[in-house]
Amino acid sequence: MGAKRALKPKQIWEIRFYLNQHRRLRDRALFDLAIDSKLRGCDLVQMKIGDLVSGGQIRMRAIVMQQKTSRPVQFELLPDARASLLAWLEQRGGTLDDYVFPSRVDHNGHLSTRQYARLVDEWVTGVGLMRSEYGTHSLRRTKASIIYRATGNLRAVQILLGHSKSENTVRYLGIDVEDALALAENTEI
Repeated sequence: MGAKRALKPKQIWEIRFYLNQHRRLRDRALFDLAIDSKLRGCDLVQMKIGDLVSGGQIRMRAIVMQQKTSRPVQFELLPDARASLLAWLEQRGGTLDDYVFPSRVDHNGHLSTRQYARLVDEWVTGVGLMRSEYGTHSLRRTKASIIYRATGNLRAVQILLGHSKSENTVRYLGIDVEDALALAENTEI
């Protein structure tokens, strides 16, 4: 068991290609939103159209109240995510009070976290990855890991994930002595 792996940039593009090729508009929007938002699955599936849309446009930034911590977390939506969300919402229709990803069983409800987990399993196995190594938390962890590796800025990642303590972020990213030494070796004074 243990922590699920973060996706690498190449794997992100493989999954996007897979979803596009299979014409899975909703899944592509869900995947892109999961990567950019860095939200837990329970917060992701409960998002409403009004959280993402303003004046008929997908927002560049959104803010969501986290269920686990009851604290707000803000995130950016990059062009790929905005485009896939816009395409999905144009097909989906609905009002600002509707869920972005509705349940197919309960038309007033949202996609369940269990169904979201099944979809992630499908996506990763669809591109040849082992489903035992990846899960919904992989998507939350992906962009945070990429940002940390590119910048070494732990505080920025802590804020983006909505963690209250940097120790949680260190544990979450799996930072160890090797990571710290690699950063130090690349810093000349």
